[in-house]
Amino acid sequence: MELSYQTIDEVVKQNVGTGIKKTCTGTKRLLLLGVMAGFFVAIGAQGSNFAMHGITDAGVAKTLAGVVFPLGLMMIVFLGGELFTSGCLISMAVFSKKTAWKCMVRTLCLIYISNFVGACLMAWMITHSGQMDYSGGGVGAFTIKVAVGKIGVDPMEAVISGILCNVLVCLAIFMAGAAKDIAGKCLAIFFPIFVFVISGFEHCVANMYYIPAGIFAAKNADYVMKAEELYGITAQQVSALDWGSMFHNLIPVTIGNMIGGMVFVGLAYWSLYLKKES
Repeated sequence: MELSYQTIDEVVKQNVGTGIKKTCTGTKRLLLLGVMAGFFVAIGAQGSNFAMHGITDAGVAKTLAGVVFPLGLMMIVFLGGELFTSGCLISMAVFSKKTAWKCMVRTLCLIYISNFVGACLMAWMITHSGQMDYSGGGVGAFTIKVAVGKIGVDPMEAVISGILCNVLVCLAIFMAGAAKDIAGKCLAIFFPIFVFVISGFEHCVANMYYIPAGIFAAKNADYVMKAEELYGITAQQVSALDWGSMFHNLIPVTIGNMIGGMVFVGLAYWSLYLKKES
């Protein structure tokens, strides 16, 4: 009897083929797909911010955010897009000697830059859409709070949190690949992403929305005043929120995401199912 899903060894081999295809994609197409993926992740991020901004209980707020955020990865899987974090699985094709390290590096660099463009575009649009005025500027204040919290994460914690995040993201991609219908793929994506969000793990592309959105929001004096009133965010914290401080978060988180995707998932599953063949 034919299985209604793909087995893990089939999924692993499928991901090697996907990695080869990614490294062979033309630059213009790769950049456009990367912008789309950054935009889609940012849609989930801004929706989760909006959903949780008025909830004081952290557990309830994160649970609600976890319900909303997976939309971004679902849109990428179903509608197309190249995401840096799941792109780390290209390493499996490298380990299998089906593509070169330099091809993976070139591909991931292009995806990373274009993810940043897409996420920043969404951050700018949301800031100028009037959405942050909701709840008397509460959404804007919460956006500042989130960004301030992101740049304040300890670098080592950011690396470890990034590892845990991308383990879940890459396993979500594996599980979605195992499912053969849209409903199954939706469920396969939802639960790992739900857990990573409620756990507060760090995702570099999501942070490409959260931090720029906070930077843009901090230019509005009303949002800054509201952030101080609601969350005790000081003027010093707001002044520290800039494009330079953003990379204090993005660099360690990106390193963690790469280790999580390439080593904890890519290398582990290559060793289990493909090493002997290679």
